[in-house]
Amino acid sequence: MENCRFQGPDWGHGRTPTTVTVSRTLAQRLSGTPRGARLARHLAVAQLHAWGGRFASAEVIDRVEVIVAELAANAVTHGRVPGRDFELRLSLVTGSVRVEVTDTRAERRPPGPRDVRPSGPLDAGGRGLVLVAALADRWEVLERDCDGAPGKTVRAEVDLPLRRRP
Repeated sequence: MENCRFQGPDWGHGRTPTTVTVSRTLAQRLSGTPRGARLARHLAVAQLHAWGGRFASAEVIDRVEVIVAELAANAVTHGRVPGRDFELRLSLVTGSVRVEVTDTRAERRPPGPRDVRPSGPLDAGGRGLVLVAALADRWEVLERDCDGAPGKTVRAEVDLPLRRRP
């Protein structure tokens, strides 16, 4: 999954994302099980603490933790293919923390940012992407384009707090 290129729409705001610089990245394949989803959440939080600075602010960690938990849970619940893993990628890009969760199931594509609707109060599910939409500053669903390999990536970004100048 590491050398894959992604094709997808804009960020759901009618504008194309600008060029970003990636300064640090964590990429980890995890089992497509509930345990793998829990590990993804713990790994993301531990990595943000290890990176420190603005990346370890309570607000950023809380938002990224919930986003990773929801996307990883969706990957193992709706995107699972027996015998295949999902991938968590956490990157520090210009002014943001980027979360990407990739699974190998292409035929079950989640709705994009413009199509997510809140579920009813008695519905058993359907709240994960609503939470992602509420917590992420930007998010999108991308098709995987990796030598014909099937799958999709859900990418979300959380903007970092601005640095205060003395």
